[in-house]
Amino acid sequence: MSHGGIDRYAPPIYIPERHLNALRQASNLAIDIGGSLAKLAYLTHVPGRRRTISQDGGGSSKGGGEGEVRDEECRRSRLQFVKFETKHIQSLTHYIKDCMGDDVDLCHGRTIRVTGGGAFKFTALFEQELGLKIVKEDEMECLIKGANFLLNNIPNEAFSFKKNRNPEIEFRKAGCEFPYLLVNIGSGVSILKVHSDSKFERVGGTAMGGGTFWGLGSLLTNAQGFDELLALAEEGDSSAVDLLVKDIYGGSYEAMGLPGDLVASSFGKAARSRIAGPAREQLPKSSIAKSLLHMISNGIGQIAYLHANLYNCSHVIFGGFFIRGKKTTMHSISYAINYWSKGTIQALFMRHEGYLGAVGAYMTGTTDENVGDSETVGNYGENYAFSDSFEVNDAVTQALQFLELDRLDLPLVQFPLLNAEEYQADLIDLSLETEARNYWLDIFKDGLDKFCKVIRDGESNRVHIDKRMALFKKKFLECLALLRKNPFAYGNLTVRTLLDCREQFLAEFDFYDPYLKFKLEENNAALEQLPGRLEYLRTLPWEERQVELIKGILGGNIFDWGSSAVVRINEKTKIDFGAACDLVQSPPWFVDHLEHWIKRLKRASIRKMLVFVDNSGADIILGILPFVVEMLRMGSEVVLAANSRPALNDITSHELRMIVSQVCSMSDVVQGAVDEGKLRIIENGLGSPCLDLSRISQQVAAECVGCDLVVIEGMGRAIHTNFNCQFKVESLKLAVVKNKWLCEKFGCPMFAAVCKYHVPDMPPPETD
Repeated sequence: MSHGGIDRYAPPIYIPERHLNALRQASNLAIDIGGSLAKLAYLTHVPGRRRTISQDGGGSSKGGGEGEVRDEECRRSRLQFVKFETKHIQSLTHYIKDCMGDDVDLCHGRTIRVTGGGAFKFTALFEQELGLKIVKEDEMECLIKGANFLLNNIPNEAFSFKKNRNPEIEFRKAGCEFPYLLVNIGSGVSILKVHSDSKFERVGGTAMGGGTFWGLGSLLTNAQGFDELLALAEEGDSSAVDLLVKDIYGGSYEAMGLPGDLVASSFGKAARSRIAGPAREQLPKSSIAKSLLHMISNGIGQIAYLHANLYNCSHVIFGGFFIRGKKTTMHSISYAINYWSKGTIQALFMRHEGYLGAVGAYMTGTTDENVGDSETVGNYGENYAFSDSFEVNDAVTQALQFLELDRLDLPLVQFPLLNAEEYQADLIDLSLETEARNYWLDIFKDGLDKFCKVIRDGESNRVHIDKRMALFKKKFLECLALLRKNPFAYGNLTVRTLLDCREQFLAEFDFYDPYLKFKLEENNAALEQLPGRLEYLRTLPWEERQVELIKGILGGNIFDWGSSAVVRINEKTKIDFGAACDLVQSPPWFVDHLEHWIKRLKRASIRKMLVFVDNSGADIILGILPFVVEMLRMGSEVVLAANSRPALNDITSHELRMIVSQVCSMSDVVQGAVDEGKLRIIENGLGSPCLDLSRISQQVAAECVGCDLVVIEGMGRAIHTNFNCQFKVESLKLAVVKNKWLCEKFGCPMFAAVCKYHVPDMPPPETD
């Protein structure tokens, strides 16, 4: 049986086994069926592991290396999306039914939320073939919910495009800026004003849309499909068909401010009176397609500008089948908006705009109260390992595409103490600098064999370890090759995204916290040295002690197993804490605000400080914790923010709690502060060696109340990210430069020290 006749000649289409397995136990099914593309959405639960360290019956932690490491099974929630051509919908339904076999009964009686123009057309197909119960959802409401969700949850989701600009793509920060216009270009055009997460209205539209371009293009050219018509337009020269201002006036019409190359009349030259006989018949079809594209895009752009101006919206987001990341259409739309608004309004596009309806339809059926909350900028994160990359081109869209979003451990918000308008998390955008990009991609590629050996040695799950490691290596190398060719594949490319990407690929092949074994060994060794370190510091005069505390943090920061320079040294000679301190640059340091920091301590006590910690072992135990003891003695309240999830040898909040429990037996100051609630450990909501303060846990945000000092420690958190950021309160950044490229960029020696103290609304102090 053929539904609507569109599937009769469609070839079969197959989805990967992992998606079929997910569908068997999926919940909250939703589908957006457009005239050309269909997008299936569903929530699934991915099996995973959580590694913990045991505690003895008395409650004292054995986090120093003596505790038993346990692997616990857990499930991670994941939103999965499959995008395919609508013409395949019947064969795909049959394929799913056949693959499920006896499990097909799992579909019977389940609800699927359906939106889009095909919601009516394919109801019978879903009911008869799969036994699903259909709930139809409003198309426009789904588009808005989907747009707000993706803008809030996915960094670098929205972007502007300008052809021949370097770079052509410019991404925007995550988050919705209300009000904005959403211009959905399908067969026709709908213009929606979005007031908030829950309020929107349709304010206009036009019948001249993608269907007009496709329809007229089919009459005027021999193009067989929409993508072929776009590709044809890309090759054309519209000036062969369009009548320009200079064709009428011999040049620009300066009195009216009209440039000579401005179109005065679309298809004006094609009139029989202007092009006669054989010349008219020989007009290139590509030029006709280009003129048609410009005519429709300019019309849509002008109408969108007029509505934006009328409804006071400075942001206009374009989506729909007409866009789909196609260079030609985005350039035409962007040019039109820029021209009509005289540069005051910017056309924006979305990396995942094709999924808006499916996301929105899914959200109407979810019970997750945080989904769609614009105050919470991150409840889900993009999974790079199994999502198709974003690419700007005019190539034919592939038959099957995937997007996967992982449910985060904690809802994320923007750090309240951040000067948000000026905030750029990353020191450098590798998308823009070819030399830097190639260097970092080579670092990750060339060091992969050594990295894999360390991971393999530390991994506790030995089941199929060689196969899993080979798959991880293969997939990550493919990812690096993709990013070399297309640096915008997952938004802006930075060192942070490379590190996060590698962590995701490790997790997908069941390598969870492979550094735990090494962390426990280093924690144990450092805990043995801590009493002596604390006693030594206690004997020093006050000012000399402050200097030694900062030097100790810098020395501890040497223990960073993400640094190839440190790893190479450690392979030759095992580094201890004293040797690490000796590696650090001698004063004066590269950034040396130590004197200003000590003057600050002399002036007044710090009521409350929030510390973003870095590595395990000597870094946290011999570097940070003695500093914490000193600040507690001086009357400060201290909050330590550590990773929620493991990354390299970074300390997690779970591990840090166990370490502090051990330290309580060594320090009455720490024990008293814990008992009185003056020393607290919280999760930062992240699992990265870097720190993006635009997406941080609500726990961290809540601790900002009463905080007058932010401390950020480590190369990943204080140099690769946040090096130039400023806060609404005082800040202290402490790190050691442990990378050759960074040293060349800064003009500093290897292991240069950074002690960067800043007071808001004041220029940074001079480096001594």
